[in-house]
Amino acid sequence: MKIAISGKGGVGKTTLAGCLARYLAERGQRVLAIDADPDSNLPSALGVPPERLGEVRPLAEMKDLVEERTGAQPGTFGGFFKLNPKVDDIPDAYSLEYRGIKLLTLGSVPKGGGGCLCPENTLLRVLMRHLMVRRDEAVIVDMEAGLEHLARGTTENMDALLVVVEPGQRAVQTAHQVRRLAGDLGIRHVLAVGNKVRDAEDRKVIEEGVAPMPVLGHLSYRDSIREADRRGVSPYDLDEGLRAEVARIHEALERYRRANA
Repeated sequence: MKIAISGKGGVGKTTLAGCLARYLAERGQRVLAIDADPDSNLPSALGVPPERLGEVRPLAEMKDLVEERTGAQPGTFGGFFKLNPKVDDIPDAYSLEYRGIKLLTLGSVPKGGGGCLCPENTLLRVLMRHLMVRRDEAVIVDMEAGLEHLARGTTENMDALLVVVEPGQRAVQTAHQVRRLAGDLGIRHVLAVGNKVRDAEDRKVIEEGVAPMPVLGHLSYRDSIREADRRGVSPYDLDEGLRAEVARIHEALERYRRANA
């Protein structure tokens, strides 16, 4: 399974990404979790202990690695560099391992003009293509709404893009924006997941608002998520009901994949 998860900031996509990665790892799958949102906290959502967070270093900030792989000269912009750098060893060499999950953090790419054709961006895009096309484990990518690190050729083996939506019009509008961007990239399967749902009216707002996107399921509004943040643990470890909802969303995704194979 190779999926990316996107949505409006604060909607809960990192919670879904972390819980889904934990769910798959518990079932014996090898999982690679990719933190591609500069503002997200995927290590915490996975339950990585606070004392190990210092081991997480964004790839875009590893200047020596970027220069070595791309051939870019330090302190220059717009110079020559490799457009197809070596990346196949990066997931194993630079990931943090926790509970059967390998975690990679991409980091933010410095903006230097439209599209940022820079060494950092090139390295990350080639890496994402490798992860989606060449790696054989489950890949879960926590994206920002802009799908910054995805490009044509990256998405050909992606099973689905999941858009997390809370019951509100701003989240619904962002979901449609993400769907349009996904279409531009050739992503065929764009599915919604509701979050922070309290009642049937919330589910209706989400399902009618995101149509024609299929909705895989919903995560309920839970105080346990806030409590997990206070304690620095994963909500997956605190709430049996949340684990059951994540399992149902995964089952729905598997049914969708079989029906659209």
